[in-house]
Amino acid sequence: MTDRFSPLHDIHRAAGAAFTDFGGWQMPVRYSSDLAEHHAVRSAAGLFDISHMAEFLVGGPGAGAFLDYALAGKLSAIAVGKAKYSLLLAETGGIIDDLVVYRLADERFLVVANAGNREPVAEALEQRAPGFDVRIADQSDQLALVAVQGPASRGILESIAEITELGTPLADLPYYAITEAFFSGRPLLVARTGYTGEDGFELYIHVEAASYLWNALVEAGEPVGLVPAGLAARDTLRLEAGMPLYGHELSIETLPVQAGLGRVVALSKEGDFVGRSGIEAGPADGARVLVGLAAEGRRAGRAGYAVVETDDGSGAVVGEITSGALSPTLGHPIAMAFVDERVASPGTTLYLDVRGTLIPASVVALPFYTRAKESS
Repeated sequence: MTDRFSPLHDIHRAAGAAFTDFGGWQMPVRYSSDLAEHHAVRSAAGLFDISHMAEFLVGGPGAGAFLDYALAGKLSAIAVGKAKYSLLLAETGGIIDDLVVYRLADERFLVVANAGNREPVAEALEQRAPGFDVRIADQSDQLALVAVQGPASRGILESIAEITELGTPLADLPYYAITEAFFSGRPLLVARTGYTGEDGFELYIHVEAASYLWNALVEAGEPVGLVPAGLAARDTLRLEAGMPLYGHELSIETLPVQAGLGRVVALSKEGDFVGRSGIEAGPADGARVLVGLAAEGRRAGRAGYAVVETDDGSGAVVGEITSGALSPTLGHPIAMAFVDERVASPGTTLYLDVRGTLIPASVVALPFYTRAKESS
């Protein structure tokens, strides 16, 4: 097991967490039960430690133009205080990582990458910087990141007196936006983003203050149902929300259009960007595409299981599951899989090979779960 720990590791251990290796870190996989933590996020709130994520500050007069060249989207068009999901592409158009980019000021951006891709992202950004008036600073060892997700999340944050000087009141902070604040005098960034399909916030703070913030969130949230939640619940939540996970749905071998992310690539932006030629060439003949699959019953397909076209014994494999589970919210099996394009239309019936038993499943549009809109 890796010996790289979150700044909150002692708190997790004291809370009885079980741990797993994830992206080179030892992170909590659960505190109580996967199902209880999953349902708490859907019904009240869950508190996640995601300090393993990697953060890069990109600043300078050329920061916007640099990110337009280095990433797939038009990041220079983000308004100050807003965020954008983007991709770091290889020259081939394959995905090195998926990222969230926040614009903190006219010439200052925060780029958040996956933990396991910190080094490839750092290397790619540095390699693409020459020619731009830009500074790149890896802040991953200085910043802790915790997420409060669920319908009660806003109320929990608003009840914490130590959070002060919010640049934008939380009630007015739109989805995919960020504001500056303080927690007990420490600088705090509050982003209305997340990975669960619920309303929620992600909080960036210096590692030295992380435990105080975590404890304040637990104290404020427990009366309304908040529980600490581990990576197991986070995975079923993101699967229900149809969000791809690097290493499962995304890889250097995958072009964005295959994973349903063609819209993330701004081919219309001026100038060249890394990966344009590969994107314009398109996927290879026969390249598979990502679909959602929904089945009945209780037996779920898992990553690596085959997807078969018919149940007549011919055994024609037309795809492979990348993520799968028995959905805690929906109560039936769901999966994401790369399949041959000719069988990717919604409504098509395919079969999940679950340890030799063929389970019928329908191709469905993603996401599997969408939260109900708040009434005004």
